[in-house]
Amino acid sequence: MNGGARFGAELDRTGVTFRLWAPAAKRVEVMLDRAHPMQAQAHGWYQTTIPQARPGTLYKYRIDGEMEVPDPASDFQPQDVSGPSEVIDHDRFEWRMNDWRGRPWEDAAIFELHVGTFTPGGTFRAAIEKLDHVVDAGLTAIELMPIADFAGRRNWGYDGVLLYAPDSAYGRPDDLRLLVDEAHARGLMVFLDVVYNHFGPEGNYLYRYAPAFFACAHTPWGHAIDYRVPEVRAFAIGNALHWLERYRFDGLRLDAVHAIVEPGEPSVLQELSRAVGHFAAVTGRLIHLVLENDDNRSSLLDPLTDPAQGQYRAQWNDDYHHAWHCLLTGEEQGYYQDYAPDPRRHIARVLSSGFAYQGEPSQHRHDRNRGEASGSLSPLAFVNFLQNHDQIGNRPLGDRLAIHSAEPALTAALAVTLLAPMPPLLFMGEEWGATQPFPFFCDFQGPLADAVRKGRRKEFESAYAELGDAIPDPLEEATFRMAVLDWHAPATRTGRKRLGLVRDLLATRRREIVPRLAGVKFAIACGDGPILTSDWRLADGQTLRLVANLCDADAKAPRAFRPLRSIWGGELPAVLPPWSVFWSIGAG
Repeated sequence: MNGGARFGAELDRTGVTFRLWAPAAKRVEVMLDRAHPMQAQAHGWYQTTIPQARPGTLYKYRIDGEMEVPDPASDFQPQDVSGPSEVIDHDRFEWRMNDWRGRPWEDAAIFELHVGTFTPGGTFRAAIEKLDHVVDAGLTAIELMPIADFAGRRNWGYDGVLLYAPDSAYGRPDDLRLLVDEAHARGLMVFLDVVYNHFGPEGNYLYRYAPAFFACAHTPWGHAIDYRVPEVRAFAIGNALHWLERYRFDGLRLDAVHAIVEPGEPSVLQELSRAVGHFAAVTGRLIHLVLENDDNRSSLLDPLTDPAQGQYRAQWNDDYHHAWHCLLTGEEQGYYQDYAPDPRRHIARVLSSGFAYQGEPSQHRHDRNRGEASGSLSPLAFVNFLQNHDQIGNRPLGDRLAIHSAEPALTAALAVTLLAPMPPLLFMGEEWGATQPFPFFCDFQGPLADAVRKGRRKEFESAYAELGDAIPDPLEEATFRMAVLDWHAPATRTGRKRLGLVRDLLATRRREIVPRLAGVKFAIACGDGPILTSDWRLADGQTLRLVANLCDADAKAPRAFRPLRSIWGGELPAVLPPWSVFWSIGAG
């Protein structure tokens, strides 16, 4: 997977080799039927091979004869984060789709889901039952919110502490492999959300025997990770390759990389991308890496190059979401203040050159300049969405956009989002217009649970003081239960109507736009007044053209836009009805 010693327990014909990087420990033993001393190696490593260990063997490490801890690179935790780790045979699973090599990035239309709430069963196997629905809607990829082992039975996933182990609440490792295999059998790519900026607050024991993992700085969610340390960056890079190799994910979404405060030199992001690029070249697979990055660093992105060059296919484009949210809801608190004065202008800039903020001062960030110029990149470098887990769940009630937006306006927003050249993303349930909430939830105990509960209320007390006790308690199981999707909703009249719209839009995208996306370029967009217009130059030299009236009143069509062949909305009339969207394609 990566150069240097490999983390975790390795199974081979001689037994199991156990390795632990514990530079602060004086003595380490692996605990099986009894204590087995581990030999000290160079640079803080401890290692031993035990012939009688086999798949299914449970083990812990004992540090200095005192504390027993799980393996930080555990492959599975059947008894949660503080229990023993289990030796897993990664070669036992019989893959059905051995000829799967992935899909090109321009095919991507992504469906984000949380395994625990996607189905009433809340498991990897239960998710398989709904894959045909995803395909039928016209989407080409599923993206799993983080599944790394977390404390308790329910969590968004961003509190993971054992990053190599799929959480036992969702099933066993082979259940996850089966989900990936079944998705591939249906032509779906599978992406995984991973977190390399912090560890969760419960179940992380690295501070005891490997304090060098952590920098002096903090992230909003805990101690920062220090990637200046070679072993620490090897842990993260090895983890990325672990998911791609052993579980055959088609790509990773790296959460909040702006919160990696000690990236090292060269940056761990560049080294990780290069390692993945090398792996992709060796295996002949198409693998896609995507970032979440509040800093809008376009220099990290290039969807057209090999990941071995150290860059990433794309970034989640929060600017696109924020501008649309302001336009559709009128909200202007928090980060929305940067977009509220003229959201159409920001939407136009995103459509014409990638980011809305490309070095301009952000009022929300105390006038700090944010972003880098992005117009020279391909539109494929920006994943656009109207909703995702953050933008729903980080609201006090976890309320979705459908609660606040009129149907014509939301229909127009979808018609722009799903046909623009940028890869679109829908959050589970959005395809049928789900209105049920997706609130924040977790399953901590004791003082930590109280701290999370109080912190959540304090976060919202100023901007949402009127809600009071209506804010769901994130520790209550009922909060988790209200987020579980209601699969009767797609069969309702409104559900069928919205799902039909999404199907039609994605079918148009697949037929008219995707075949021409490989060399797509930004051209021009204008968002003055209620009319939004935009052009893109496609790979075959044709122009993709958008004209939309994004307001509640009729508006005159722009005179300068010569009509092309309509692919959505019909022929362009002289007067555009409220919230109407027209797409065309041709030589223009």
